[in-house]
Amino acid sequence: MLETQFIPASEKKSRRLMVVLHGLGDSAAGYQWMPPSLNLPWMNYLLVNAPDSYYGGYSWYDFAGDMGPGIRRSRNLLFDLLDEQRKQGFPTQQTVVFGFSQGCLMTLEVGCRYPHLFAGLVGVSGYVHEPDLLMTGLSPLARQQRFLVTHGYQDPIVPFAVTREQINLLKAAGLNISWHEFVKAHTIAGEPELDLIRDFITAGYAREGAGGRANK
Repeated sequence: MLETQFIPASEKKSRRLMVVLHGLGDSAAGYQWMPPSLNLPWMNYLLVNAPDSYYGGYSWYDFAGDMGPGIRRSRNLLFDLLDEQRKQGFPTQQTVVFGFSQGCLMTLEVGCRYPHLFAGLVGVSGYVHEPDLLMTGLSPLARQQRFLVTHGYQDPIVPFAVTREQINLLKAAGLNISWHEFVKAHTIAGEPELDLIRDFITAGYAREGAGGRANK
């Protein structure tokens, strides 16, 4: 079971949920800034700690060795977490998954394989583990999912060109990915990138109708 921190929406009856997956060495505590920064009063947040300890923070998988087993383990844990949220009254269709770096990779894994439709999936400064293998295991709904993926030209940790090529492969396979490039390093590019994320999230809920219908 994954450790989580729940931050409720200002609008008490909202069933909209954003699941936040941190990067290597970070934690749920590292994303407590996100709710006030996005300023979406109808959004509940579930900040998640990855399962493995890593130098005072947490890791989703062992990036120095064979990443596959750790990624599959973490993906299954996230599936269980999402299943539990459904039982708690947060439908997947009103759920957004956000991930940074390792969390981005996990967001793409979940979005491509989880058998329910999300309101949206946002991946920042990450990459794809074995794109060819990922494309052979797509869920029946994978091509209906909405993805936003961003990356920085100046990223010294996750090479920009590698990620762009991987995303192009997924797009060629029919995935609905909106790709955006920023002049940034391995980080979130302040308000311009937050504006993009906010607009993407809001658009996903607009499909269900304006006002309170999507909250019921």
